[in-house]
Amino acid sequence: MLSPGPASEIFLAAGATDLRKSFDTLTALVRQRLAKDPLSGQFFVFCNGRRNRIKILFWDRTGFWVCAKRLERGTFDWPDATEKSALSLHREQLAVLLGAWNGKG
Repeated sequence: MLSPGPASEIFLAAGATDLRKSFDTLTALVRQRLAKDPLSGQFFVFCNGRRNRIKILFWDRTGFWVCAKRLERGTFDWPDATEKSALSLHREQLAVLLGAWNGKG
């Protein structure tokens, strides 16, 4: 499982994201929608509209990583889009998010 370091910042993109997007379009979303720098080493977490897939984008000083998870059943508990698009998470919250699902579906 993905394990950000203690100094890592993690930002969740509230609302649905088209997860057909990959490196370049996700980095553009980080800049435009989240108003963050994708080269900062921060982790950016996106979820699809059905809430059964997540992608995480991060920069490791040599290139971008895109990690994905698809639930076979159930959905992620994901916030709807609000005025604040980027929600800050702690490492523990990300671990719970990636390991837990709400059992619906």
